[in-house]
Amino acid sequence: MKHAMIIGATGITGGYILRDLAARPDWKVTGLCRRPPAESAPNVRWIGVDLLDKAEARAKLGGLSDVTHIFYCGFLPLGRDEQYLPANGNVAVNLALLANAVEPVTAASKGLRHVQVMQGTKYYGSHIGAFKTPAKEDDPRHMAPNFYFDQQDYVTELQAGKSWTWSCLRPHAVMGFTVGNPMNLLAALGLYAAISKELGLPLKFPGQEGAYRAVYQVTDAGLLASAAHWAATTPACANQALNITNGDFFRWESLWPRIADHFGMKAGGVQTIDLVSFMADKAPLWERMIAKYDLMRTPFTSAVNWAFPNYVFKATWDQMSDTTRARKLGFSECFDSEERILEQLGEIRRARFVP
Repeated sequence: MKHAMIIGATGITGGYILRDLAARPDWKVTGLCRRPPAESAPNVRWIGVDLLDKAEARAKLGGLSDVTHIFYCGFLPLGRDEQYLPANGNVAVNLALLANAVEPVTAASKGLRHVQVMQGTKYYGSHIGAFKTPAKEDDPRHMAPNFYFDQQDYVTELQAGKSWTWSCLRPHAVMGFTVGNPMNLLAALGLYAAISKELGLPLKFPGQEGAYRAVYQVTDAGLLASAAHWAATTPACANQALNITNGDFFRWESLWPRIADHFGMKAGGVQTIDLVSFMADKAPLWERMIAKYDLMRTPFTSAVNWAFPNYVFKATWDQMSDTTRARKLGFSECFDSEERILEQLGEIRRARFVP
């Protein structure tokens, strides 16, 4: 029986990993978060803990003596507009989150086998500007700061001389459905389309012209969960970083008309707007839509943080990761990203998140 401890278990990435492992008969799961959910699966235990409080973390996690695998999916932003960019202010914070979670458990669990840290293509500087593409795991680092660097260096140094191993996964734009997660591009696409349609507007691309035409990539959350399990249990992945995406690339200019058609709308061209400003007054409209279409009651402020799609749609450079390393080591799962995004939009509509 393997025992996974998942940090950030209520987010998109951590939540999908938790559900994937909990469905496997040879795993039990402990989920860490600040506010545990009210309901849980039978083989899932929740621990509410403030990982920035080192003493509290030690007290609550020091008794976990049978953890075999740690999956770190934590992330703590400092502010609404700062949360998507690694910066001086949040390097120390996010390094502390990792260290305070890992150190008590590595000390107590003598049978620990693997520690996995979730990263992303910001490791390559995708948030700064054009970077070398396709990005490979051993590419030189861009100029610091970047908390991914500090976290990987930390876990590498901590592992030295130990019997357990580590891995770092680098997805891009994880596409999954979790209400209340700020980095939720799927929810943003669905809600933006629904509001545009309700206002009688065509579906216009709200970002930059260059972003509309640049090469882009995404990672399905279910595929990422499968990759996380694979990398954590495959000896060949020991002490390596791995790019994980759907395995293909697309441009918004080709997908955008298909999204419009999916919602029964006309596709508009590019109309660059600040989504944070333009969505600031839409909460009353959203409440009326919930009643009109019998939607799940999701507060507008919890549905989407519009700073995130602002960030995504302003990047005018190609986003491309090379996934050859993972494929050579045996991970062959893939998706047609355009088809999968349309399927997922259908899923959130059937769930009554949007009409």
